[in-house]
Formats: sequence, structure tokens, C-alpha cells
Amino acid sequence: MKLLIIQQKMIGDVLTTSILFEVLKKKYPNSELHYIINSHTYPVVEGNPNIDKFVFFSPEIENNKILFLKFIMNIRREKYDVVIDVYSKLSSNLMTLFSGADQKISYYKKYTSFIYNHTFENKKTPSTSAGLAIENRLLLLNPLLSTSVKNTQPKVFLTDVEKATALTFLNKNGVNLKKPLYMISVLGSGNTKTYPFSYMAKLIDHIVSETDAQILFNYIPKQKQDALSIFKLCASDTQKNIYFDVFGKSLREFMAITHYCNAIIGNEGGAINMGKALGNPTFTIFSPWIKKEAWSLFEDGKKNVSVHLKDYSPELFENKTTKDLKPEWEKLYQLFEPKLILKSLSGFLHINLTRSA
Repeated sequence: MKLLIIQQKMIGDVLTTSILFEVLKKKYPNSELHYIINSHTYPVVEGNPNIDKFVFFSPEIENNKILFLKFIMNIRREKYDVVIDVYSKLSSNLMTLFSGADQKISYYKKYTSFIYNHTFENKKTPSTSAGLAIENRLLLLNPLLSTSVKNTQPKVFLTDVEKATALTFLNKNGVNLKKPLYMISVLGSGNTKTYPFSYMAKLIDHIVSETDAQILFNYIPKQKQDALSIFKLCASDTQKNIYFDVFGKSLREFMAITHYCNAIIGNEGGAINMGKALGNPTFTIFSPWIKKEAWSLFEDGKKNVSVHLKDYSPELFENKTTKDLKPEWEKLYQLFEPKLILKSLSGFLHINLTRSA
């Protein structure tokens, strides 16, 4: 069987969808499995032994009709038996439509359902701790499997060289791995998914006061000024424990460094998802307009914990949709004060002080 899975755009989506390859390889060990992704997301699935070939979809291809047509024709020449369209947007609809595959699988949408042999409606409520992002993806495998699938957690595959390089880097920069070490996801993917800077600083102060932990910030060079703003808002004693210039300059470096951390704490997004895939304990702060049910993956209240304003003030969310909530993100974030989070955070820190890396 030759099979193509399509998942464009975000790092967290690409990493989460990679679970389908593990399930399929176990069921069909002789299958040939290909993955269409955006090139910038490749680092989170690099080295995955269940994926036979990566096909990169770039902005240049997406924005050029001639290049896009050539891309689709290349897909058709592969002669796939099955295409699973997880992305389910116009570009992937067209890829699937012209693929020539006998089986075409995706989520149900009234205006595109004619393209596919099998479609599935997203579940609205999770039935396991895996979360909706996992459960809804596994639905897409139903036409190919005779039995139900146990929820599978995404995995990141680091090399021994990457781990050794990260360890050397931490040692050279004075990080003591005999003491607690926490990676802080200080910034979200945008303002609407970033916990207020002053609030984040108070949480970091709390972490250091309770654990005397060493702190690393997750940021990329273009975010340095915002990360520095949060650093400056921290108490002077806290700042002494923050290794501000110790950060991964690439996704692979970030993941290799995070491998040695006791936990990753902070804004919901790709960094948290990578932490979970590495096996790190995670403490996630959700933006008030994001549905916690979708991305609170494999939470058990111990190793993986998340907090959402709705947990504390459910009345603010009654009869409101995501479209209603998003314009109110700033006001809602102001209501999500650190004092609401500190008890959960303290419990998480107490449980996860022992490094397992």
C-alpha cells in the first residue's frame, strides 16, 4: 500500500498528525508512507522512522498557480492507493481530488465531501485523556483498520549526537543538571496566545522562590526584545537564576536542550507539544479564546497539567463561541491573574522536581 497524508501549516499540527504513521506502520509494515508538510515544520518530524518520504509544500508553490499545478501533477504520478487529508483546506482538497487515489479520506465538510470516499465529523467532546486533537485524527484511520486504535502520543526522535551537543552546550554555559531546570515558553505564537508579560514574570518568580530552579527561556532571535521585557519584569533574585542567553537557535537545538529539563512551562503552542513529544512534564497556560478540550493532550493532573480561565470563571464563557471570545482576548487575559494559577503550578512543581532525562 502506498499512502499519502497531508498536514500543512503549524508545527503542533504536523507533530500531532505524525501519530498516524506509527499506527499505520504497525498495521501495514510493508507500506510506503509519504507526508506533505510545510518545510519549516520538518524539524519536529525529522528522523521519524515511520515516515518513508517527506514532500515539502512551500509558500512559493502555494502562491504560484503554475508551480501548484506541477506539484499536483507530481502527486498524481506517485499513484497513491490512499490519501488522508488532515489539513482539509482548499489546497489539500485539490491535491486529494487530482491524486487519483482509490481511497480519499478527510473530515466532513458539506462543500467538499464529494471529493472523498470517507469523511468523518469532528468529535466535540473528548472521551479520553488524549484530547480531541488526537482522537479526531485517529478517526481518519477507521477505513483502514479493522479494530479500534489505542491513543498514541506524538514522539520526537533526537539523535545521540544532538543530545550530546546540547549537554555540552548546557555545561559550558554553567547550567548545573543536578539542580532543577525548567524551560519557560514565555511567548505564544502571537499576542492573542501570549500570557501578559507581567503575569508571566510573577509566575517565574514563584517557580524560583519555590524550587530555586534554573530557568531557560524559549524564544527565537526576532523575539529577543519581548523575552527581555519579561526578564526585566522578574524580581532581581529571580533574574540571577535565568540563563537568558542559553537558548536553542533552531527547533532541533531547542528540543535537544529541552530534553534535559525537568519540565516545560508556559504558553500553549508548538513548544509545549514538542515537550510532550519528548516526554517532558508540561504545565500549559491556555489563551482564553482557545478551546482547551482540543489541545490538552494526555493530561493526568500530574505529569501534564493545563489551566484555562474557564476553569476558574466559567460564567464568562457561557453561550460564547470562539468567534465571540477572540476579540475579547486582551480583556480576558487581564482577568486570568497569576493568583488563580499558583496553586496548580505549585502542585505541578512538587510532583515533577525529579529529572527523568
